[in-house]
Amino acid sequence: MSEEQVQEFKLKENCELRFAAGEDSDVCLELVNGYAEIFGTQLILNKKYIFPAKSRVAVFTFTSATVELVGATESAYVAETTPMIIYLNIHAAMEEVRKKREEQAFNTSNKPKGPRLLLVGPTDVGKSTVSRILCNYSVRQGRSPIFVELDVGQNNISVPGTVAAVLVQKTADVVDSFERNSPLVYNFGHTSPSKNLSLYEALFKQLASTINSQIQENDEAKIGGMIINTCGWVDGEGYKCIVKAASAFEVDVVIVLDHERLYSDLSKELPEFVRLTHVPKSGGVEQRTTQIRAKMRGENVHRYFYGTRSNNLYPFTFDVPFDDVTLCKVGAEQLPDSCLPFGMEVENHETKVVVMEPSVDIKHHLFAFSRSQKPDETVLKEAVHGFCLVTEVDMEKRTMTLLCPQNTIPSKTLVYSEVTHLDDQIKR
Repeated sequence: MSEEQVQEFKLKENCELRFAAGEDSDVCLELVNGYAEIFGTQLILNKKYIFPAKSRVAVFTFTSATVELVGATESAYVAETTPMIIYLNIHAAMEEVRKKREEQAFNTSNKPKGPRLLLVGPTDVGKSTVSRILCNYSVRQGRSPIFVELDVGQNNISVPGTVAAVLVQKTADVVDSFERNSPLVYNFGHTSPSKNLSLYEALFKQLASTINSQIQENDEAKIGGMIINTCGWVDGEGYKCIVKAASAFEVDVVIVLDHERLYSDLSKELPEFVRLTHVPKSGGVEQRTTQIRAKMRGENVHRYFYGTRSNNLYPFTFDVPFDDVTLCKVGAEQLPDSCLPFGMEVENHETKVVVMEPSVDIKHHLFAFSRSQKPDETVLKEAVHGFCLVTEVDMEKRTMTLLCPQNTIPSKTLVYSEVTHLDDQIKR
């Protein structure tokens, strides 16, 4: 790289370097002197971190630091006002609660339960970033929090169209974020809760129930608590989902990012024991267009199958006869009342599991491998094994080509997702 592409920044106490990598080139970041962190993960002195094109990064220091960037940036500036001290205080309050509950349970047989924090606010206020910071700070404190992801549009744990949870036991990689080892994932199949509210609610309640039962066997996870990220739908039915999620996960802290009316409404509706805090969004948060969001979903699916630059995965491609699997989807057409026998109540069509006939229409769609043996209501109650992508459909041979992380199918019950992805990677 040429000399003129080198930029050096001297950061004073509690300042933040915000930069966006250029459209077509990587940016190499190096901490030359002092202390700095990226979204709660401490940077190693003199280590080179390579960020891909279009990355948006914030380098913060509590003391002082000298940072060097090599490569073309779209923007790079130092901000002297950041909400990082507020986030640190939230973390400190969570840790105080953990210690207090540990002390209270010291001479009893009860295992202490850590704080459960729900992050809410409209789209593009930095909820995912704050989730990451709080998880990282908890891990650095020696805790193992559970990160819960309820944002089906921009999921940070699994593919889009899912609700998921993962036990966080190490700080996020500076470039690749958290490891996605053994997550608990439920397939919703849409990128907005509004597409099927009954199903969305059923799934996050099931996720909460499963976590609650599993942490009884894991003391570290129980005291680590939960950090729960939500989607950006905060009005009408979206608001009701927030309230129901707060109840399902038994949260005792709610952080409202950048939305005073939402804060006001929740302060009237949530139980008194729930601690409610209003936090400003960071000045570095930018609005994302519909096109950027779609592109990010595509990158997320690609990561699921192929991994990241520093951690490559090699998925398998194979043909599966139609007769070897059962395809199904959740949600059926609603029958008009006139079609029902007298006195019969209409069943909830949104959570009805229906069998699908294979067709060319399923090409490029994701399917979840259900743990359920049959295409029935148990599909809603079971977390999924994982996902495959239908890359080809041959109606004459009655086969479909699947892109799959493993070389065998873990289940013969495949559940449809509206999420599509064009796999342009060279087949391996």
